[in-house]
Amino acid sequence: MVSTTLRRIVSPCWRPSVEGENSSGGAVGNGRVDGLLWYEDLGQHVAGEFSMAVIQANNLLEDHSQLESGPISSFELGPHGTFIGIYDGHGGPETARFINEHLFSHIKTINGAGFTTENHGMSADVINRAFLATEEEFLALVRQQWEIKPQLASVGSCCLVGIICSGLLYIANAGDSRVVLGRLEKSFNEVKAVQLSSEHNASFEYVREELRSLHPDDPQIVVLKHKVWRVKGIIQISRSIGDAYLKKPEFNKEPLLPKFRVPNSFEKPILQAEPAISVQKIRPEDQFLIFASDGLWEHLSNQEAVDIVTTCPRNGIARRLIKAALREAAKKREMRYSDLKKIDRGVRRHFHDDITVVVLFLDFHLISNGSSYRPMVSIRGGGGVGGVSGSSKY
Repeated sequence: MVSTTLRRIVSPCWRPSVEGENSSGGAVGNGRVDGLLWYEDLGQHVAGEFSMAVIQANNLLEDHSQLESGPISSFELGPHGTFIGIYDGHGGPETARFINEHLFSHIKTINGAGFTTENHGMSADVINRAFLATEEEFLALVRQQWEIKPQLASVGSCCLVGIICSGLLYIANAGDSRVVLGRLEKSFNEVKAVQLSSEHNASFEYVREELRSLHPDDPQIVVLKHKVWRVKGIIQISRSIGDAYLKKPEFNKEPLLPKFRVPNSFEKPILQAEPAISVQKIRPEDQFLIFASDGLWEHLSNQEAVDIVTTCPRNGIARRLIKAALREAAKKREMRYSDLKKIDRGVRRHFHDDITVVVLFLDFHLISNGSSYRPMVSIRGGGGVGGVSGSSKY
């Protein structure tokens, strides 16, 4: 029997489809755009199938994302795999866009340089170095444009990465996006949610403790402001790429706007760019992964999201997750979902954030056999949405 709560969450699965919901999952291209929604309903990666969707809320889309499937090394005979990146920007879209254009190429280059038949090149160290290389390149860009575009120093992005390679799953996270695994518990015949990433957000006590231990001489490293814990009273996340004004003292001055400047000078970076990285073997009972920016998790619990993916058809499942989140957002504001859909970008940000979702289905047979016969995929989420105005059906 389906519980009342679950039925409420997954009810779109059982309702008649509306226009645009029965898109075929054919060859992957640049996705499709419907008002403020971008989506790729169903495609193939080397380890299974995937679904992607992005809904815009800000005036400019600050979420960027990508899925790359095929060679993940510049070494000609290197391994094939799947790379997923969720980049949730803040202060503007520039950093997230920059990561989208540079991080994966760093992964491939560093992986190729370190490739051996023993380690297959991929490792936590490769991913960490790629994050830091991307960070340094962006800070160099901020320095280069400091005189003409100082506000670039106040732009940053969370960065969540997943890599499937040689039967292993690598998760790297800096910020508060999240990845959740749907794992079949055979004894109960249920798919349970397993969170694979930890959020670097000052709302969590363990993050505040980490910041205090890193900055023992700064009693104001975390401040409770309007009932929200913030780093230096400014920002909630403790790790990011970008945010140069909280990394380098040279940017903590004019012409940067006063609201972004920290009152006292600092020597060590206030925020970190190093990701938290985990590595695990993929098991036969591992069914799928849900990668999403925090805009989704603000409205859906881990298990609610997993229940939707488990119960609904694969085709368009990322869109269904976004739709479920938007229904919850409307309900919280005591408004009808149909009215929320009419609200344009910019104003929409008062109701929900930009939301990016990638659902990655895992085919253990393909993973264990190391199959690379599926078509290579390179797709960027949200392409074309940022300049589109008007209401959406979702």
